Amino acid sequence: MPSYTIGQAARLLGVSADTARRWADAGRIATHRDEGGRRLVEGVDLAAFSVELAQGGGENDVSYTSARNAFPGIVTAVKLGDVAAQVEIQAGPHRLVSLLTREAVEELGLEVGVQATARVKSTNVHIDRS
Repeated sequence: MPSYTIGQAARLLGVSADTARRWADAGRIATHRDEGGRRLVEGVDLAAFSVELAQGGGENDVSYTSARNAFPGIVTAVKLGDVAAQVEIQAGPHRLVSLLTREAVEELGLEVGVQATARVKSTNVHIDRS
């Protein structure tokens, strides 16, 4: 399962690294330290926190926009069918849902906690693994 540094987690949550550190210090985000002393957040924990943050609002009520219609975020849910799949990404305050093939989900290695980018063009959403 992937882990993210505080800086990476902050970028995925759409806040500053200082805000993410304060949340970690306050116990809002569970962290652990690696051998080098860096503070890390497990992907599954970050996914759950990002959904909680988006639903409850945050201390930074900021309007977000996408550059080139790209929404970097974290996978919060994957529902696999026999042929099709549904993937949910939390990108800051935005929840994006995409329907794609099961094969694409497996090839990209998409699972809860994995960093991914949703790209929007017209009515289509494309998922890139970051």
